[in-house]
Amino acid sequence: MGAQSNVAPIIIKKKRVSGRGGHHGGAWKVAYADFVTAMMAFFMLMWLLNATTEQQRKGLADYFSPTIPINPVSGGGDGAFGGNNMFSEETLVMDGTGASKRSPTPARQARGSVGVSSDGGGKETVQDFSSLESELMGRTGESMVSDKVLKHIVTRVTDEGLVVELFATKDQPLFESGTNQPTNMLRALTLLVARSSDLVTNDMAVGGHVGSSPVVLAKNPAWDLSTSRAQQVRQMLQDKGVAPLRLDRVTGHADRKLSDENPMAARNNRIEIIFLRGT
Repeated sequence: MGAQSNVAPIIIKKKRVSGRGGHHGGAWKVAYADFVTAMMAFFMLMWLLNATTEQQRKGLADYFSPTIPINPVSGGGDGAFGGNNMFSEETLVMDGTGASKRSPTPARQARGSVGVSSDGGGKETVQDFSSLESELMGRTGESMVSDKVLKHIVTRVTDEGLVVELFATKDQPLFESGTNQPTNMLRALTLLVARSSDLVTNDMAVGGHVGSSPVVLAKNPAWDLSTSRAQQVRQMLQDKGVAPLRLDRVTGHADRKLSDENPMAARNNRIEIIFLRGT
């Protein structure tokens, strides 16, 4: 029988370390960076949506749309892009299509300098409606137009040109009731349009609109009244300095083109002054 040893056995424990885990790892940093990048992109998108107009967004979308032929419309550089650039929504090309299709609807048409010429008709030199609109809407830094006057003006760009709509409200008419005698409000509006018209040399047209009569009359006075009001505004524009040769036509539309669903609403009593496109 061998001798017994009093020495305790040696036990070796091997501890396996699987690497850093929990908050000591680096994976969360990558996820956090992705989150911050996504949030920054989101806020940039929100800022851009707020800083651009509806027409600018449509013009940019039209440029990147694969269904729009770029060559005959707009583009960037010489050759395949027709010698224009992608920012044609700001300064539209000479053919008046800009970043839109050849025959765009009003909703799909890029807004800008379509047909507004410095020589009153030709397409060699093109100006922008935006400066004229800014003046009329009191957006310029030096504008002295009061808010009381501005709330009677609406502008829009159509196939015919820049339409400046001067409309009455329930509390502030443009003419004395049933007559073509202008109120002080209309005189102020006409003066504003006459002064602003110096920014361009396009021909102008004046149209008169009135609301419907509350009763049926044997002879509808709407035609004569709308025409006489339009003539009155034409004369006022001339008196304020607009050259007579620039006034291309004067039209009375009676109550045929209502602006408000209520035929007798004050909003239907309005004057439209159109800065006609060059031909």
